[in-house]
Amino acid sequence: MEAGSHDVVRFWERLGLPGIIDVHTHFMPQQVLRKVWAYFDSAGPLTGREWPITYRYEEERRLAVLRSFGVLRFTSMLYPHKPGMARWLNDWAVGFAARVPDCLHTATLFPEEGVEVYVKEAVESGARVFKSHLQVGAYDPNDPLLEPVWGLLAEAGVPVVTHCGSGPAPGRFTGPEPIGRLLARHPRLRLIVAHMGMPEYAEFLALAAVYPEVRLDTTMAFTDFSEGLSPFPAGERGRLADLGDRILLGTDFPNIPYPYVHQLEALERLGLGDDWLRAVCHGNAEALFAGPS
Repeated sequence: MEAGSHDVVRFWERLGLPGIIDVHTHFMPQQVLRKVWAYFDSAGPLTGREWPITYRYEEERRLAVLRSFGVLRFTSMLYPHKPGMARWLNDWAVGFAARVPDCLHTATLFPEEGVEVYVKEAVESGARVFKSHLQVGAYDPNDPLLEPVWGLLAEAGVPVVTHCGSGPAPGRFTGPEPIGRLLARHPRLRLIVAHMGMPEYAEFLALAAVYPEVRLDTTMAFTDFSEGLSPFPAGERGRLADLGDRILLGTDFPNIPYPYVHQLEALERLGLGDDWLRAVCHGNAEALFAGPS
């Protein structure tokens, strides 16, 4: 069993949960993942700091580790950085979801000709969640090419995990303003703000307060690693409690520079109570993804 598995299991057993649901984990074609890891190793401009990868394992071992932690459902977050890549990634994700039934079938998108076609195909093939990475993809969520896609996803009720905050480094289209304009046109879009919107926590929490379908995932937020760079404002803890039904556990596994349990410990030390933890680590995602796989 993976070192630290007992600590993770003790966490959710103490809460009386059957396990946990992690909405922000990365699985992708091996050649793509190798390039992602190489970028982290080089402390590239989007990271800018040393970033050791704790779970740098081959795919089957990574799956075994998540299962040993008691992760009941997880995702295969994947994303393109250029045109012509998203459809290929989506084709890979179909096969991954078929052979890994505890993974929520994940898809992605990019503003390019044909995007509406392959997004519709992904939804019809059973995609349960999409990933949009505005920082790496360097695109505007308000690009006209994406307009019909957002409408399609809003109508289908398929959530979109979106890296739209300006951490760890700002991008041309990151921050709350572009997302605010998108939500004004598509208020029913089930947008999940990755990393709690780090570092614009307050602004993205404010958007969630206005738009009932907006959620936030905890990925790397509140951890020692992130608190040293982008601390969560203490004055916003009340809003965390108020929006407790719309915050979802995310971790960034395997690309995290600390043990998996540290994300859970970071949530616990917020002091928001066991009911809040139960909702964040299981109940909220279970409700969001209820229904046939």
